[in-house]
Amino acid sequence: MEVGRNITVIPARKRVGNTIKAQEKPKLRVAAYCRVSTDSDEQATSYEAQVEHYTQFIQKNSEWELAGIFADDGISGTNTKKRGEFNRMIEECMAGNIDMLITKSISRFARNTLDCLKFIRELKEKNIPVFFEKENINTMDSKGEVLLTIMASLAQQESQSLSQNVKLGLQYRYQNGEVQVNHNRFLGYTKDEDRNLVIDPVEAEVVKRIYYEYLEGASLEQIGKSLEGDGIITAAGKARWRSETLKKILQNEKYIGDALLQKTYTVDFLTKKRVKNNGIVPQYYVENSHEAIIPRDLYMQVQEEMIRRANLHSGENRKKRVYSSKYALSSIVYCPKCGDIYRRIAWNNRGKHSIVWRCVSRVEHGPSKCDAPTIEETDLQNAVVKAINIAIGNRDSMIKALQKNIETVLNQGDETSVENIHAKLESLQRELLKRANAKKDYNDIADEIYRFRELKHNALVEDVEKRGSKKRLEDMAAFLNEQSTSFDEYDEQLIRRLIGKIMVFEDRFMVEFKSGIEIDVEM
Repeated sequence: MEVGRNITVIPARKRVGNTIKAQEKPKLRVAAYCRVSTDSDEQATSYEAQVEHYTQFIQKNSEWELAGIFADDGISGTNTKKRGEFNRMIEECMAGNIDMLITKSISRFARNTLDCLKFIRELKEKNIPVFFEKENINTMDSKGEVLLTIMASLAQQESQSLSQNVKLGLQYRYQNGEVQVNHNRFLGYTKDEDRNLVIDPVEAEVVKRIYYEYLEGASLEQIGKSLEGDGIITAAGKARWRSETLKKILQNEKYIGDALLQKTYTVDFLTKKRVKNNGIVPQYYVENSHEAIIPRDLYMQVQEEMIRRANLHSGENRKKRVYSSKYALSSIVYCPKCGDIYRRIAWNNRGKHSIVWRCVSRVEHGPSKCDAPTIEETDLQNAVVKAINIAIGNRDSMIKALQKNIETVLNQGDETSVENIHAKLESLQRELLKRANAKKDYNDIADEIYRFRELKHNALVEDVEKRGSKKRLEDMAAFLNEQSTSFDEYDEQLIRRLIGKIMVFEDRFMVEFKSGIEIDVEM
């Protein structure tokens, strides 16, 4: 006799969340999530109101028990990476400690469609519904996900629109020259009670020290070690000074009282990714926007020195960067045969130990590449001292020549050229804004602005070069006036102050002072 199969249907038990109790109807552990987008006073009040609202909303339902209020205050909702409370809430759900979530709206939960749907599906797998109060959507309903997809998409569009509005607001402030700086990480400045940028006297001295040490020949690494040795911390409160941090300080136009606005821009409103602005969106250069710490001519001398050091190359095809600040003669001694620099070397020649300077091309490729002579360090130092003493011995004629050169420098160029260019730029800027507001084409005006900005830059560079030449001539004249006796010993600091370049010939040294004076010294 064939035995029939018995099939017993076990009906699904209606279940919400992670709670299962057979004997009694369990209370649902309900948590709420709330968030406001900025840290303004008005929205901070909204944040507190949301917390109070959901605490009462959950507690007054006899079938619910409060499983927590999770609140992110002052954080954007376009992604979930920085929303600590949101992420903690999801972890609690996954751990089985929450049965249901309540939030005000989809835009409060997430403005990114992919994020929103991702988390809701993860929660559905755990039988945890999310109730959106404003839209009256329960994600466990049959219609929930269809409605949710539509609503989340709309929320994403709303977020994009908000992002565009923020950009327009920034553009308007930029056009009016309103400078926004995070002064908490800006060495040398703080803000007063009216939120204006003002100098911090103690930090300003550190900025000046960095600029002056750089011009005196120190490398970025040496400046960093010097600051660390004196226990001076960075604007971010760190003990270690990175070379990149010091380079940014030396290149920051805000230290001369100017501000270049919109150096970077946001390429994706969801990821908030910012990239360097290479002309994709407008930039605004505001002159004299705040009090300067560094004089303009000093700032431009630093930029000039940075370019000089960056262009010091050696070796095959001049690919190797060679600037060194360890010794005063580093990077200023040249070979006239191949144009490469001389390098300081501890030499062991047939058991004889000595310090010599040798052409880098000869060191790396042998005499077939360059047969420039090897120079004893003492001979090189003595030649420089002798050149300085020759200048002191001819003080009167030297000073007359220097004064004549200073007058020549002062008479060079058109004094009003920068002012004329600036006036033209202002006129073009007004016309650009007029056309932009009228939604007319302004490409021709934009091209003219770029052309005149380049003209202004070149004129400023010429002006700085003229001031630099004048200062170097004045420094040399001041030295000759103050020096009454000749020098007996080599002085590193004096060499850094006076000497610009040394050429090593077969029979002589050509010593060029920073003032431009050249003196030959026999080998």
